[in-house]
This record gives sequence, C-alpha cells and structure tokens, in this order.
Amino acid sequence: MIKAGIIGIGSMGRGHLNNYLKFMEENKGIELVAICDIDENKFKNYKADFNIGNMADGEFDFSKFHCYLSVDEMLEKEKELDMVSVIVPTYMHCEITCKCLEHGINVFCEKPMALNLEQCQKMIDTAKKYDKRLMIGQCLRFWAEYEYLKDCVETGRFGKVISGYFFRGGSTPVWSYNDWYHKKELGGGAIYDQHIHDVDMVNHLFGLPEKVVSIGKNYYEGSNYDAVSTNYIYKDGAVINTQNDWCEATGFAALYRVNFEKATVKYENGELLLADATARNGKIDPDFKGTSYNKVKVEGIDPYAKEILYFAGCIRDGKPIEFNKPEDSMDTIKLVHAEIASCDKQGEPVEVK
Repeated sequence: MIKAGIIGIGSMGRGHLNNYLKFMEENKGIELVAICDIDENKFKNYKADFNIGNMADGEFDFSKFHCYLSVDEMLEKEKELDMVSVIVPTYMHCEITCKCLEHGINVFCEKPMALNLEQCQKMIDTAKKYDKRLMIGQCLRFWAEYEYLKDCVETGRFGKVISGYFFRGGSTPVWSYNDWYHKKELGGGAIYDQHIHDVDMVNHLFGLPEKVVSIGKNYYEGSNYDAVSTNYIYKDGAVINTQNDWCEATGFAALYRVNFEKATVKYENGELLLADATARNGKIDPDFKGTSYNKVKVEGIDPYAKEILYFAGCIRDGKPIEFNKPEDSMDTIKLVHAEIASCDKQGEPVEVK
C-alpha cells in the first residue's frame, strides 16, 4: 500500500484530494494519510472557486486524516509516507519539494516546475541525491485528446506536421491564496501558470525549437505577462504557434489545430475531430472531392488521476520516471524563459538555450 500525503489544499489541492478519495474507494493501492496547509480554514468545508468544472467540489471529513499547518511538523511526525503531492504557490515548489525529498519521500509537484532554472536543477539534483522520484504535473501529457495527437506526430500516420496552433484562455483567476497568482515574483502570471500547459505540449510534441518570437501584454499591475502569443522556429520549417491569456470577461477555453500533410486534427469545444485527406496525398488535386470532419472517439481516465496513478505505479514497481521526466519539465521552463525574454524585447527572436 502506497501511503500518500497532500501539501496544499486550495482549489487544485481539493481536486487531488477528490482523486485520492476515489483511489481508496476503488482499492487502487494508495492510502491518503496526511494533509498539510498553512490556512486552517482549508480544513473546513467550503465551495471551491475553480475553472475546471466540479473537480474540486465536494464535502470532506478531514477527521479521517492527520492534518497539519506546518510542513516541518508533518515531515517530523509522518515516518511512513511514500509520496506527497505538492500543490502550493509556485515560488514554494522548490523549497518544499526538496525538503520532502531529503526526508526520503517521492514527490509529485504541480506545474509549473519552478520560477527559474536554478530551482528546477536543484529539485532534480536533490531527487537524484536521495534516490527518490520526482514528477511535475504537466497533465496534458496524460490527456486522451493530446495523447492521440502525440501518436499522430510520432507515427507519421498522416505525414509530417505543416502547422499547429494551440490556444488556452479564460477569465482572470481570483481564487489564489493572498492573490499570489498575480504577483510576478510568486506566481509568474499567466505565461507561467496557464500558458505552461501548451508550452509543455509543444516541447512534448516537437522538442525544443531553435528560437522563439513572442509578444506579451502585462495587464495587471504587479503581474507578469497576462497575454502572450509565440511563434516557435524549428529547423524543419513547421509553423507552430501558441496563444494564451486570462483576460477574457468570462469562461475558459482550450483548443488545438494541427495540420499534417494528409489530415487535420482539431480539438475544440471538448470534441476531437479528424479530417482525413490521405487520398489527396498532400498535393493540389482538382479531382479530390474533399473531406469532412468526423469525431474521433478516444478513451482515457481522468488525466489528473492518471498522472498520479502512473507516479504511484512507478514507486510500487520500483521503476524510474520514464514518461514526463523532470528534465522535460525543466526544458519547458527554459522555453518559457525564452518567451519572456522575447516579450521583453518587443518580439525580437530569442534563442532557446
């Protein structure tokens, strides 16, 4: 039985709590034993304000768990923890992750990995020093619609990628503790917290580009770039772009459109769509009668649950993290840094290094 803990039960932490409760109900071999949060009010039932539906909804009986207001106290008293989910403000990721690793506990840390490359490297080095596993919650890698896209890219079933567009945007998050989301030195703004999903997917699908060209807008005082558009420059000439912001009046949306030589794959409004033009063979053909979009059925469990189950499975089986490695997450932070540098220079190309 894998014994687990949660550090941080804000909105995202409540989502993790819901999944751990399901794991125990479904006998997944994971037992949640300890929860820590600096805010004692978090151990009372409240309605979570969150942009991912009902993931964080529910009422919880916290008396079933060992609850702590201090990470140090939790680590001192909990001697049998196999893993913890670290779901705290971004600026605390490195410190708390390393502290847990030093106590011999495997760490699943929410995205983004950290605010700078030095912290990312420290997290990786600490995991290696104490021979523990570290994984970052880049959940799109476990999302069925993105897994399908990854398979299309890797197998080349529709030929090479010609172009790709990834969008993620919504209304401004207002639920962070002491408003840390909107403080550049604490959360990094939308370019770190929300945009990181699509940046990581670009890295996952195509690898690191040679250069980026980014323009960004700092909309909220004290924040970082709250809206950003980036073009990624690759040797093969593929036209890859992402756009992100949290300045919409209301709502949330995430989508992608990727054009291959012989097909287009789209994900929008919660539907995965495929227009297969294999018969045209990637050429202008006046006799080709066209094609239409058809829904693609993909099966997969909740990605937030899937990533935790994968991590716990590696612990149980004594295997290293071979998918979604922390080094990959560090490369994603490297890519964000290049985007910020390009934004700072009003869209000048910046090398990714």
